[in-house]
Amino acid sequence: MRWWDIEPVLALEQQLFPEDAWSAGMFWSELAHARGPDATRRYLVAEEPDGSLVGYGGLAAIGGTGDIQTIGVLPTHRGTGLGSRLLRALLRAATDFECAEVLLEVRVDNAPAQRLYERFGFEPIGIRRGYYQPANVDALVMRLADPAAYAADTPGDTPANTLPNTHQGSKSHG
Repeated sequence: MRWWDIEPVLALEQQLFPEDAWSAGMFWSELAHARGPDATRRYLVAEEPDGSLVGYGGLAAIGGTGDIQTIGVLPTHRGTGLGSRLLRALLRAATDFECAEVLLEVRVDNAPAQRLYERFGFEPIGIRRGYYQPANVDALVMRLADPAAYAADTPGDTPANTLPNTHQGSKSHG
């Protein structure tokens, strides 16, 4: 993700997470930590050949722990493996950042996302009451103990580095 991706990401963010969408300032803040030798963020976007945004994801890494900040995929691209490829690319980033574990929060009412994370070895470890505001929806906290084990492409996968026109850069929704 680069600065010029923020406006299209915001449009997708409003479509995917209307009750708790991130602001432009939040994305700018994340991207400020995604460059240079002291970078602690990795954000990706996936685009169609015409440049239209179809998905994005982000990871924060601090002190050996990664945190999936967000993964969003257009409804028309769900079921295509794009969410899995974005997640795998973020786990690869966590490995690059030398994270021993990765955490995330996901809405308790988002069963498809929970299933995706479970397929990658994430396990529930707690609940954050009222985490998603203003809807006051709880978050399920999930943990992956060994991100390197899930960072490699598996047989039949489209490699994460071949996401449709993927750009790296830095966000959180789960």
